Amino acid sequence: MRIWKKVLSGAVALSMVGVIAACGDNDNANETPVNDDPANDTENNVDNADNDGADNANNENDGEAEASEDQEEVTLTYARGQDATGATNILVEAFMEENPHITVEFREMPSDTGQSHDQYVTEFSAGDSTIDVFDADVIWPAEFAQGGYVLELDRYIERDGIDMDDYFEGTVDSGNFEGRQWAMPKFTDAGLLFYRSDIVDEAPETWDDLIEMASEYQGEEGTDYGYLMQANQYEGLVVNAVEFIASYGGSVLDEDQNVTVNSPETIAAIEKMIEIVESDITPGNILNFDEPATHTAFLEGQSVFARNWPYMQAMTEDEDQSQVAGNVEFALLPAGDEGSAAGLGGWMSMINRNSEHPEEAWELLKFMTGPEGQKITAIEGGSAPTLRDLYEDEEVRDAAPLFADEEFVNTLENAVPRPVSPIYPQISDLMQIELSRALAGEITAEEAAENMESSIESALAE
Repeated sequence: MRIWKKVLSGAVALSMVGVIAACGDNDNANETPVNDDPANDTENNVDNADNDGADNANNENDGEAEASEDQEEVTLTYARGQDATGATNILVEAFMEENPHITVEFREMPSDTGQSHDQYVTEFSAGDSTIDVFDADVIWPAEFAQGGYVLELDRYIERDGIDMDDYFEGTVDSGNFEGRQWAMPKFTDAGLLFYRSDIVDEAPETWDDLIEMASEYQGEEGTDYGYLMQANQYEGLVVNAVEFIASYGGSVLDEDQNVTVNSPETIAAIEKMIEIVESDITPGNILNFDEPATHTAFLEGQSVFARNWPYMQAMTEDEDQSQVAGNVEFALLPAGDEGSAAGLGGWMSMINRNSEHPEEAWELLKFMTGPEGQKITAIEGGSAPTLRDLYEDEEVRDAAPLFADEEFVNTLENAVPRPVSPIYPQISDLMQIELSRALAGEITAEEAAENMESSIESALAE
């Protein structure tokens, strides 16, 4: 289970908050056709018979230039959050070079995803057509599809022969609602288990192994705790819960939007979460922990194990902020009864239903989420591709040792999405409430599952 121990440079470090990816097929099947009007034929404009060859050659070039000029010039607005890596600029320039009649203007959205979400909803619900293509958190597609904010992509996918099996299954599922595809996977992320390699030789295989090893080794090398996770009442708690639930074979919703959360598997998962939180291996204030609290404590050498996103790897190797540099490895999250499961993170790309240029918007989206675009963003921005084959590309593998690590790719392959629903924000809030009560010892795992079932069913029925 030991994974990668090399230093991952900050320039290509995976970050769930500041990095982005993209690219695609570039057949340009929808470009405006070249003008074939005979009036533009250079052969009709020859004035000097003695210079037929030279004149015709020059006029043919002029005709090509005129044809290019006759293509409709289109300007698209592409919106996404802040990208400190500069990869977005490189990506857009590459697209415009291959599509000279399309100009792409970048609109930077707030770094706070909640604020970005609310701005999109406000504009799209009003029928605003300013934004053509935008990046969406993996938890948004169903909501935006149900709201009528975005274009269905199946006809474009089928027409251009895009094989969705080339993408990691979880990333595709996140953009699928009611059997139709509304978003294309752009880059991905998944939860990992970090551990102190100067304390333990290998990562635990199961959650029970984790509890045992964390209890045995906490206190060594100055550590205070055995395990850190995100247990505060916020979205991170839902991600952690989804990982536990999936590892025990449970789920929250099925593909038909039936509520499946009240099951023996889910109850067993919540019981394991409670056992970990109530044990001595976690801090007494673990119910206040989010991602920053987790990485801060781990970087200070306070814990043997920690669950977090891949972005933390680069931080652990930065000697300016890490007291454990050179002594950290990571692995798949521990397994429950049904194996290991990692919560899916990352971003998708979607098209505004009100875009005045849907064909050109599709070309941009297809480019960003296809092989060429995703390769650009993987190399320049450090974003993990959603296309399996790119992990065999030598340039991608050289850009970050993480991309060459088989265990990491397996983690992405097995990443599970959060419940796909048009009311996901409401479902998340309901789950947070009941899970928090269970972890605080106010209700049992059985009661939490029953309450989630009842409240989610009521929300879906409204």
